[in-house]
Amino acid sequence: MTHEFELQVNGIAHPVDVDPSRSLLSVIRDEIGLTGTKEGCDDCECGACMVLLDGQPVNSCSYLAAQAEGRSVTTIEGIMNGDELAEIQKDMLDEGGVQCGFCTPGMIISATALFARNPDPTKDEIQIGLSGNLCRCTGYGRILEAMKHTAANRD
Repeated sequence: MTHEFELQVNGIAHPVDVDPSRSLLSVIRDEIGLTGTKEGCDDCECGACMVLLDGQPVNSCSYLAAQAEGRSVTTIEGIMNGDELAEIQKDMLDEGGVQCGFCTPGMIISATALFARNPDPTKDEIQIGLSGNLCRCTGYGRILEAMKHTAANRD
């Protein structure tokens, strides 16, 4: 049995007809075709699958797609300004906050939510804002530098 509904992803309505037990992550990747959101642990532990749901970070691996009906979903692809990278994305590249890149979408999604509610966070507040995201490569130093740079240069 499937459920037919519409998902609002990055400002675009996507009609889907999926099993009600499907995760938001699997529908975003497999049905809508947006692959920037990653599947890491599939257990809400790593943050690679993070998306914004009505502006709040959510682990899409454990959130049912049907629960997102009527809500606004923003993926890493929706963070960009048209064809141009958002400042946080540029800063992650410029500051060397990307190594393998697997955690990067989730980090940027979490940082976007943090900056929306606190435009000038301290280092401690940035660390707390990213606490649901695991990076196995960089040691977090460069990621934190990128976030501090973005915070310092926000309008």
